[in-house]
Amino acid sequence: MGYAGLSAERLTRAGAELADEAGFEQVTLSALARRFEVKVASLYSHVKNSQDLRTRIALLALEELADRAADALAGRAGKDALTAFANVFRDYAREHPGRYASARLRLDHETAAASAAVRHSRMTRAILRGYDLTEPDQTHAVRLMGSVVHGYVDLELAGGFSHSAPDSQESWSRVLDALDALLRNWPQT
Repeated sequence: MGYAGLSAERLTRAGAELADEAGFEQVTLSALARRFEVKVASLYSHVKNSQDLRTRIALLALEELADRAADALAGRAGKDALTAFANVFRDYAREHPGRYASARLRLDHETAAASAAVRHSRMTRAILRGYDLTEPDQTHAVRLMGSVVHGYVDLELAGGFSHSAPDSQESWSRVLDALDALLRNWPQT
């Protein structure tokens, strides 16, 4: 019997909070047991191991991001949709850096297929329909968008843009303008 009040959901949320405070790589069952002042063995009736806990945190983050993105995209198209979608990721990363890192955890195929990652893919492709891209260019554009948004956000979170002018917000706006222009003028093969 586990510690009264513990559940897989409660442990996942506490693990997500720990990830935001200390970094996703610091999330272990030992760290969580210390947080609840219980022995690690008490957690095994709720989660299998640290990897299971990390996967649960990743799934939580993907769900939270998908919900935010869906709200932000409602009624938007083109550059407006692109900007709203990118801002969701940037804002979430600033608010929840550990969860944001967890959302990029490599999931096995079955887990990924049943996760909110599928919603992310659909929303990204819906944004790209506004740019009239067909396959395989649409897949290339999905990869480009992910690279630009996640790359920028990762560098910004690491402090990479904090030591020089112009301000990071100005660069972010220009990067999204450039991405929009590229998507509108996708090179023909």
